[in-house]
Amino acid sequence: MAIASDPYQGHGFPALFTIAFVGAALLVSLLVYLGSRLSRKHVRGGTPATACRDLSLTAAAGALAMYLWGCLHLLFVERQERGVECAKVQGVAEGPGAEAITGDFIPLQLVCHMPGGRTHTVLVPDYINPSVAVLLALALTAAVTSVALGRKQNTAQRKEG
Repeated sequence: MAIASDPYQGHGFPALFTIAFVGAALLVSLLVYLGSRLSRKHVRGGTPATACRDLSLTAAAGALAMYLWGCLHLLFVERQERGVECAKVQGVAEGPGAEAITGDFIPLQLVCHMPGGRTHTVLVPDYINPSVAVLLALALTAAVTSVALGRKQNTAQRKEG
């Protein structure tokens, strides 16, 4: 457990484990639901609103999968290994290692604070956070489109009926 004055406050194992466990359960649930949407009845009888909803859920599942992949990079790394990763970035022969290590969940990162005020992100691949952001933007856009199409469809059905 890290105390407030501890300069090496990465991600806590209990928090990462909980995120990984709950996230994996949610991801499996989303994939099962999306798999059920692939039946002939749903594919042929679907509307543009339901297609956008399914696209939104697929993008959200992709974002969750990417985030969990980043969490797995951090989950099994010991405290000492974090320092080693920071030293690799700094270069052991160049001088002292990191003054502090901090971790953030949004965006997912482990930051080495080096002497002179420089910072470096380690262990989380560079493509994780941008991919999550793009997939979440796609999910939001598709969800808003789905709601708009659904309202338009409901209004048209009320006028006909």
